Amino acid sequence: MSDRVIPISGGGRAKLLPPQRVRGSAAPAGQDALGRHLRDLRISVTDRCNFRCIYCMPRDVFGSDYAFLARDQLLSFEEIARLARIFKDQGVEKIRLTGGEPLLRKNLEHLVEMLADIPGLDLTLTTNGSLLAKKARALKAAGLRRVTVSLDSLDEAVFRRMNDADFPVSEVLNGIDAAAAAGLAPIKINTVVKRGVNEDSVLPMARYFKGSGHIVRFIEFMDVGHTNGWRMDDVVPSAEIVRTIGDRMPLEPVDPNYAGEVAGRWRYRDGSGEIGVISSVTQAFCRTCTRARLSTEGMLYTCLFATAGYDLRAMLRGGAPDAAISDSVAGIWHIRADRYSELRTAETAKLRKIEMSYIGG
Repeated sequence: MSDRVIPISGGGRAKLLPPQRVRGSAAPAGQDALGRHLRDLRISVTDRCNFRCIYCMPRDVFGSDYAFLARDQLLSFEEIARLARIFKDQGVEKIRLTGGEPLLRKNLEHLVEMLADIPGLDLTLTTNGSLLAKKARALKAAGLRRVTVSLDSLDEAVFRRMNDADFPVSEVLNGIDAAAAAGLAPIKINTVVKRGVNEDSVLPMARYFKGSGHIVRFIEFMDVGHTNGWRMDDVVPSAEIVRTIGDRMPLEPVDPNYAGEVAGRWRYRDGSGEIGVISSVTQAFCRTCTRARLSTEGMLYTCLFATAGYDLRAMLRGGAPDAAISDSVAGIWHIRADRYSELRTAETAKLRKIEMSYIGG
């Protein structure tokens, strides 16, 4: 069998490696080249979003004339569920639905119901919260377990400037309340921190959610994609964030919930909850990364900072049986050697990487 090379959106290329081409790898079965198992799958269900966050979908790139994927290019719910079962057989224990903004995908609760029928999967979703108040009960009834909500500031002007969609903080907070009432807990709240933009929002975010049962996770501004204008000077190190909060509300470190957890955990010493910090820039965690990402059109990526992926949709729609797709997934993972964050420099940051809005954060 010869390699098939297929163009992908954004100018990258995807190479689908036949399983027999990778069986000579020294990595043990079920592990990648660095000994990491496949445990987590993030599935993007749409490349569209109603926000234009400056670190993800800047408006000067994703403007009114931007060409999003056509409907027939998207994986159907049935195709997603089929791939989810295949990945489950390869060791995946957790699936997170993402986007774009996943709640823009019509009837998403039907997909949730299909995935919830797969035994042994932890099913979660990441959202900007704009539609969560309307969808929370239906998602919970369909079998969703938890949600993560993106919220970069409680300050109205700062939040609107960051989402660049004139969307109010209050509506996101309403969505968080609706998710909590529906039982989609514990709720995690992701805050991307960018120097000179919203570092002054760190302490108010921590104070507001302290004691709520929700967990705010502060994320270092990363060079995801090729369009967000990342510079190291814009990064607020997680150590600075912990120090800022701890000086006012004393913190102590907590052990990870599980091997490979991306967020460093810190709890308030008074017992009123915890925060997390995601330190992809200053404290890379590549060595424990167990995540794969599936784009909305069926491209498999083995790193958030990937420059190319593997076309599983071609196999799905070309009539390949589950066993053949499963073998390809195993083969792709077997040769995986990604550790971008450990190697990051000003030069690697310039690489034309897949946009985060295309494969989810």
